[in-house]
Amino acid sequence: MATMNGPRFKQSRSLGLNVCGHPKAMRRAKPGTSRADRKLSTYGTQLLEKQRLRAYYGVLEKQFRRTFEAAKKQPGLAGENLVKLLETRIDNLVYRSGLATSIRQARQMVVHGHIALNGNKTDIPSHRVNPGDTVSLTEKAKRISLFTANALSSFSQLPYLTKSEDGTSVVLTRMPSREEIPIEINDHLIVEFYSR
Repeated sequence: MATMNGPRFKQSRSLGLNVCGHPKAMRRAKPGTSRADRKLSTYGTQLLEKQRLRAYYGVLEKQFRRTFEAAKKQPGLAGENLVKLLETRIDNLVYRSGLATSIRQARQMVVHGHIALNGNKTDIPSHRVNPGDTVSLTEKAKRISLFTANALSSFSQLPYLTKSEDGTSVVLTRMPSREEIPIEINDHLIVEFYSR
């Protein structure tokens, strides 16, 4: 399975935005060194936004394009639909729920079979979670101290997620609205990029 495994801090500095979520990612960023600091053409601006969104979710181009095509077919704005579809991937919900400290760790947990969807073990990070579905640690994963420590750590409360009291499972109560998703992206530029 292909993944984005390059240096995270370097990628964040290059894109001019902390896409990995680490507090130290932008510490060594120098003004004028990122792509965002340069004067960009319209195409360059659209491409930069697409690359930022891809980096936020750790998705490669082919899968990103497929997700965009699915978002276009849904009712509503294609850009908002795209962000919602990416937000409701199982690896992202593991990260948002606090079961993992990064999107990369969340993806690894899913691939290694430590995550269950509605009680059934899944190893596909791109699996789409529907409202009402429960994402939880498997029984085996509950015995691993790193995962239980993550589960008990602080959880940034998002209105579309409900975490259990023991912290080992989370329910997607409803589809998130675009305003509730904590990312800094102009999704309309991505739609324009693919509409060229």
